[in-house]
Amino acid sequence: MLRTKFVLLFVAALMMGCASRGSKDDQGFFTSGSREADQRAEQRMAKAEQQTGETQNGNKPSEKQTAEDTKKLTLFERLGNEKGLQAIVEDFVPRAMADPRVNWDRKGVTRGGFSIHHNESVEWKPNADAIAKLKQHMVEFLSVATGGPTKYTGGEMKQVHTGMHISNANFDAAVGDLKQTLDKLQVPNPEQKELLSIVESTRTQIVEEK
Repeated sequence: MLRTKFVLLFVAALMMGCASRGSKDDQGFFTSGSREADQRAEQRMAKAEQQTGETQNGNKPSEKQTAEDTKKLTLFERLGNEKGLQAIVEDFVPRAMADPRVNWDRKGVTRGGFSIHHNESVEWKPNADAIAKLKQHMVEFLSVATGGPTKYTGGEMKQVHTGMHISNANFDAAVGDLKQTLDKLQVPNPEQKELLSIVESTRTQIVEEK
């Protein structure tokens, strides 16, 4: 059940992101449906470009498409369809799981409150089947969030994450790991920004400071 924590990371795109995908020429358009999430993604991309000296205009994969062609493609298509999303998930999951800042396994975390589950450990002990299912669900969510064809029947995100005490620092580290994956796979900057904005828009649904 704990693995739903990052699987459900992308469900907010269903409620916030996909519904907002109107014309990009509209002044009120936001990539993720959240101005704050877009700003955070913009800041992350600007910082990365400053460190590498790279700009969006210098990103060759984006130059292969005209602006008009790009408008006709969904983010799902621009990320390489399901095969592209699978590549992202395959690299991201072990990267995030190995990052102690993320604390993916929620080691040392117990449930609070006054219920019978008070002080109950929420630590996740993964096995091969659980990890495979996690990856499958993440690909499904990414597909939905980016405009691809899929179905998802999981639980409501905020409810699933309640009691896990996921902090802003944990969330930031996971987003940083995703950024590293996107860089490694040479995903163009505009697509990176759009995907990171969608993920950022789920912060309020995921984070629960102790």
